[in-house]
Amino acid sequence: MMLPRLLLISVLGFTWTTVTGMPCSQMFPSQSPPSNVNSVRPSDVAVLSSVGLHMHSTELSTVVSRLTELLTLFSPALISPLSDQTNPYSPQFVQHSSLVEQAKEVSSYLQHNQVVDAAKDWKILLLFVQVDQLCPCEQQQVQSVVRAVVKDVDEALQLLHSQLKRTIVSVALWDGEHDSCQKKMCPCMETNSEGEVRLLRAMLSQALQESLDELLVKRSWFSDRDDFTVILQDTPFIPDISSVSSGKPLSESQVSQQTDKLLVQMWTNLLQPTNGQHNTDDNGKIIALPCPTEDRPFLRTEGNSPSYHHHDESPLDLPFTGTEMPCEDFSPSPSIPATVHELRPGDIKVVAAVGDSLTAGNGIPTSPNNILGVLQQYRGLSWSIGGDENLTSVTTLPNILRYFNQNLTGYSLGIGKQNTPQASLNQAVTGAKSKDIPEQVRALVARMKNDSTINFESDWKVITLFIGGNDICDHCYNSLFYSVDNYLRNIRNSLDYLHKEVPRALVNLIEPLHILPLREMHTDASLKCPTWLVNILCPCVILPKTNSQALQMLEDLNRGYQHALSELVESGRYDTRSDFTVVIQPFFREIIVPRLPDGRPDRSYFSADCFHLSQKAHTLMARSLWNNMLEPLGNKTSKQDFSADIDISCPTKTSPYIRTYNNSDYSYAGPPPTPGPIQDWGSDFSCVDLAPSDSVPTSVHQLRPADIKVVAALGDSSTAGTGAKAKTVFNLNKEYKGVSWSIGGDKSLETVTTLPNILRKFNEALKGFSKGVGPRQKAFNMAVPGAKSLEIPAQAQALIKAMRENKAMNFEKDWKLVTILVGGNDLCSYCIDQNNLSPQNYSHNIMLGLDMLHKEVPRLLVNVVQLFQIDTLKSVKENTLGCSLLQRN
Repeated sequence: MMLPRLLLISVLGFTWTTVTGMPCSQMFPSQSPPSNVNSVRPSDVAVLSSVGLHMHSTELSTVVSRLTELLTLFSPALISPLSDQTNPYSPQFVQHSSLVEQAKEVSSYLQHNQVVDAAKDWKILLLFVQVDQLCPCEQQQVQSVVRAVVKDVDEALQLLHSQLKRTIVSVALWDGEHDSCQKKMCPCMETNSEGEVRLLRAMLSQALQESLDELLVKRSWFSDRDDFTVILQDTPFIPDISSVSSGKPLSESQVSQQTDKLLVQMWTNLLQPTNGQHNTDDNGKIIALPCPTEDRPFLRTEGNSPSYHHHDESPLDLPFTGTEMPCEDFSPSPSIPATVHELRPGDIKVVAAVGDSLTAGNGIPTSPNNILGVLQQYRGLSWSIGGDENLTSVTTLPNILRYFNQNLTGYSLGIGKQNTPQASLNQAVTGAKSKDIPEQVRALVARMKNDSTINFESDWKVITLFIGGNDICDHCYNSLFYSVDNYLRNIRNSLDYLHKEVPRALVNLIEPLHILPLREMHTDASLKCPTWLVNILCPCVILPKTNSQALQMLEDLNRGYQHALSELVESGRYDTRSDFTVVIQPFFREIIVPRLPDGRPDRSYFSADCFHLSQKAHTLMARSLWNNMLEPLGNKTSKQDFSADIDISCPTKTSPYIRTYNNSDYSYAGPPPTPGPIQDWGSDFSCVDLAPSDSVPTSVHQLRPADIKVVAALGDSSTAGTGAKAKTVFNLNKEYKGVSWSIGGDKSLETVTTLPNILRKFNEALKGFSKGVGPRQKAFNMAVPGAKSLEIPAQAQALIKAMRENKAMNFEKDWKLVTILVGGNDLCSYCIDQNNLSPQNYSHNIMLGLDMLHKEVPRLLVNVVQLFQIDTLKSVKENTLGCSLLQRN
C-alpha cells in the first residue's frame, strides 16, 4: 500500500513557505488523551523542546524550527520554547553548557511555564549530541570521548526522567556544522590527511550511535513508567555528502535543500516506521514527508516499534587465516641475478608498498560490533606488505616470501601509521587517492635509501602499488579531477620516479578492484551494515540508483582506470633496462561476492563498517597476488572469487621465476598508434529545446542561450587564433580568427566547433563573431597576440566603442556574451618582471576591464575563463624549428 505523503515541491531550492493548508489527508487524532507513552500521536503533542543546541547551531536550529512548523499542522496549539527568543536556553544564550545543565534549564522552564501543564501535556524533547564539537585525533581519544559523551547523555536523561512527565525524549547525533571554528578547536584536522579525518569522524559518529544504543538498552529506554520513554534516532544527522567529499562549501540553494533533507530524516525517525519509508525524495525536486497511517499512527517508541540493536549482533567466528606452504624448493638463484627477468622468490631481499587503507590495514581483524577498530591500521596483517607472526597464522605476501628468504626486510609489523618505525616500507596512507601516490613513492624511496639494512643498489626489491578505490568513491563530485587521464597521470608520474630512482626492482601494479559488487552489502538490510556511514566514505558508489546513468558512469570509470594501467605498461615505458619492470597483476579485475548458504552476501569478509576488508579477505588477496606473480603474462587470473578455496602456487623447475613479459614469452602491444591528422573539427549537436525566453528577459539570471544576440571576446593569441590552422612553420604567426574557440564563426558546428557556432544553433541571427584570417573580419574579437592582462582595459574600451558604433545591433536592448581569457603571457614573463606581473596586478587589471564593462554595457554576461595549467607546455620539445622561430618573435 502506498503511504500518504506530504509533498513539498522545490523550485530553485525548496523553501518552507511553499507549503500551505493541511497536506496529510487523514490525521488519525486520539479519541481521548493517551495515558501511555506508546500510544501518543503527533496531534497529541502539546510541547516540542530541545536540549543540545549551542550558539553555532544555526543549521540545526533551522531544522528544528521547520519541524516545529510541521508538527503545528497536526497540533495547532503546539508550544515551542525555540520560538521564544527570550527564553534562557534559546541558541543565542546557550554557549557551551553541558547537556545536564541544559536539561535542568529545560525542565525548570517546562515546570514553571504557566502555558504548559507539566503533568498533563504530552511533550517531545529532542536531545542532540553535537559530534562536530568533539575533537578526538587518535583511536584512544575516540574511546575516551565516546565514554564521556555517553556519561553526559546518561546523566541528562536521568535528570529529565526524574523531572518530567508525559515525555518522549528523542536522542540524535548531529554532525552538520563544519566551519573554521571547528578547525581551530580541532588541530588534528590540519595534521591528519583528508582521508584520515573523514574516516575518523565517520567512525566517531558510528561508535557514539552504537554506545548510546547500548546505554538505552541497559536503561530499558527509561520506560519504567507509562508516561516517559527515550528513543534513539536510527542514524546520525550528517551534512550533504558532496561537501564532505569535496571539502567545498555548499551554495545557498544546496544548503536549503540539505536542510529539507535533514528535516525529512528527523520527522521520519519520530514516526512509527512503515514499509517504503526510505524513498523520501526524487532527485531533490520533490520532498515527500511520510504521514501517520491508520495502522501505524503513533510516534515511535521502543514499546510500539522495537528496533535492531548493535549488541544483538553475534561476533563472527575467527576464520582460519593461515596458509599451508606446499612448495618444496625455496632456493634462490646460484648467484644474484643481473636481470629482473630471472628473479626467483628467494632472490627478493626487500618488500615495499604504497596505497590506501586497504594496504594500510584499517580494521582488518575487527568484528561487526567493534567499529572503532576500523580506525586502527593493522599494517602487520596487510595482504601485500604485512609481516606479523608467520604464514601458518597470517597470510601475507611477505610471510610467503619469508619461506624463500628468511632475511627478507621492509615488511610492516603491528599497528600504526606510515611514519612509525614498525611501518617500515609500508607507506600507504588511509584515505589516499591517486594524487597522493607520487608523494608516497618519494617517501618510500627516501626510507629505502636511509635504511642501513638495505643495500639500495644491490638488493632486489618487490614494490606493490594499489590505488584508485577512493578516486572512484568521490568521482561524481569532481569528474574532471578524478578522470581516467588524471588517474593515469598520477600513476605514470609515480612509476616514472621509481623507474628513475630505484635499481633492481619489480613493481606489482594492482588493477583497481571492480568496486560495484560492494553495493550488495548495502542493499540487503538483514546484513545490518552501517550504510549511512559508507555513504560518507564512498558516496559515488553507494548512492546511485540501479540502472541509472550515474551507475553506468561509475562502471565506465572503473573499467577506464583498469584499462589505462594496462595500456601504460603495455607501452613498454618501464622496460628500458634489464633491472626494472612493472607487471600488471589483474586478479581484482572481476569480483565475485562471497555468499552465505542462503544466498546473501557474506559479511565475514568485511570489517565492521562493511567497507574495509577483513583478515579473511586479506588472506585470499595475498594468495591471489602471489599466484598472479607466478602466472605468465597473457594467462594471469583476472577474477577474485572470494567464495573459492584458493591454494597457493609454487615455482617449478621449468618456470622458477617471478613472471615478467620477457620470461613469459609475451609481446607488449606497444604504445597506441599516433592518431592521424583530424580532418573534421565539428561536433554533434543533440539539444532539443532551442527556444528563447517567451519575452526578452530583464534579468541576466533568466538568460537562455537563444536570448543571446551578440558575442565578443578579449584576450591574447589563444583567442586571436594565432597559428590555429598552421600546417607549416611559416603560418604559425597567422591569426585564424574564424576558428577561435570562444569567438570564431567559420562554417558551422558540423565542421568547426566554437562557442558562436554552438550558440548559432539557438539563434541563427547571432552577431559579433570573427571569421577568416587576419583583422579584416574580426568583428568583436578584440584579442591581440602577445597581450598581457595590462592590456585588457584597453581592449574593453575598444570593444565598447565598436559595439556602440555597430548599427547592426541594439546596444541597449540586445543581450551580449563577452569571454575573457588572458594571463599566459604574464606567466611567461613573470620571472623577469615580477613586480608588474604579480598576481595582485593581474587581478587588478582584470578588475579594471570588468569595471568598464559593468559601467558601460547593459544586458551583459561576462565569461572570465580561468587560466589553463601552463606547466604542461614543458612537455613540448624546445629544440624544434617551430618553437625556435616563435621564441625569436
